[in-house]
Amino acid sequence: MLDRVQKNAEGYPPYNIEQTAAERLRITLAVAGFSMEDLQITQEDNQLVIRGRQKEEGEGRIFLHRGIASRQFQRAFVLAEGIEVEGAWLDNGLLHVDLRRPQPETRVRTIRINGAGRPVASDQD
Repeated sequence: MLDRVQKNAEGYPPYNIEQTAAERLRITLAVAGFSMEDLQITQEDNQLVIRGRQKEEGEGRIFLHRGIASRQFQRAFVLAEGIEVEGAWLDNGLLHVDLRRPQPETRVRTIRINGAGRPVASDQD
């Protein structure tokens, strides 16, 4: 469904892509520590771009150990033709983005069979 995922050198943040129904997909990113205000999702043509940037809050805080990184990220997913982004939500440190792949309409066309030696006629008959 997703033609290609643009690889981030660090693989941050980790993500899953799952099929939730016949025509639906979900991208889930682990964004612990990010609030809704820190995240931005845009669709630029057929590319879904997810960015995260935390606000600096070092004032008045003294860390004895800092193991939780507050770094920015950007993940880009190239969407196949016809994929629609339905919505996104943040829940317990996981950002979920739902996608829908509409089924193409089935078109039936009857092809006329010509007799031997007769040229193929155009649609102007």
